[in-house]
Amino acid sequence: MLSLEWLANARGIMQKIEETQLENIKEAASIMADSIESNNWVHTFGCGHATIPVEEMYPRIGGFVGFHPMVELPMTFFTGITGQMGIHQFLFLERAEGYGDAIMKAYNFNEKDCIWIFSHTGINNVNIDVALRAKELGMKVIVYGSAAEAKGKVTRHPSGKTIFEIADIVVDSCVPVVDASVNLKNHQDKIGPVSTLAFVTLVWMTVTTVAEILADRGVQLFIHPSHNVPGDTTAQERLDACLAEYKKRVASV
Repeated sequence: MLSLEWLANARGIMQKIEETQLENIKEAASIMADSIESNNWVHTFGCGHATIPVEEMYPRIGGFVGFHPMVELPMTFFTGITGQMGIHQFLFLERAEGYGDAIMKAYNFNEKDCIWIFSHTGINNVNIDVALRAKELGMKVIVYGSAAEAKGKVTRHPSGKTIFEIADIVVDSCVPVVDASVNLKNHQDKIGPVSTLAFVTLVWMTVTTVAEILADRGVQLFIHPSHNVPGDTTAQERLDACLAEYKKRVASV
């Protein structure tokens, strides 16, 4: 069954992450913890399906204040597929030189912030422009993606570098560069991508590590609670406190 083949592939990716990326995750999480402890931000960015891990971490039950999602609607909302904000426009924009610079102009940053970018192949201009501008502003750049598989791929950026070559810290998603993982008879292209699963796995491995570091330092986190549990009479109060803290912090951005 192809469903079980995909499941085995997904498990294999998760196992490889566990076997090879724990130290890199801890290093990335330590930098993120430093930013959050100093009341600054971990800015998060991705394009296309790489916005899914950004949207997964905050706002999210079990997430906490400190992660600032930078999600550009034209770079993520292409479910119309054709017509307005379709695939053709998205592919043009993610490869457009200078669009990432324009995105960065829309925010205020602190050098004690860091930025966490998700990029499967690491070759497209928007992500690289964002990373380069972040480094110019003094921020640490943390990149998650298929770094080992991307070696040898030609970047589209005039710098001549992939985003993995620019990053201060790289965590490898351990995903094949083609992403899709299951062969289908009578077809050239594979089905069953695994990059989104890998990214979401890495998000929670990282965010839980950040939380552990901060808790060990005695930092009080503002955690987004579940407001759907019967009998939890203070859930709304905790949620309000969480959002109030986010609103206070995000005013600087």
